[in-house]
Amino acid sequence: LSAQTEAPFYEEWWFLLVMALSSLILILLVVFALLLHGQSKKYKNCSTGKTISNVEESVTLDNGGFTALELNSRHLNI
Repeated sequence: LSAQTEAPFYEEWWFLLVMALSSLILILLVVFALLLHGQSKKYKNCSTGKTISNVEESVTLDNGGFTALELNSRHLNI
């Protein structure tokens, strides 16, 4: 009779607290993983850095570096 009056472990306060904290940690991990995946995909799609370096290399190779040096030292007023 005493075993029937005792509450099951899944209704105890400590078990509910552990499950709530575990669920919160799992949700945060999923959110951070999705954010990191989205950031890496955004930077992978951006290819402007590659085209700029290719343009600079072609200018440097064409004129021996003089034109590239002149363009880099020139100040533009905006």
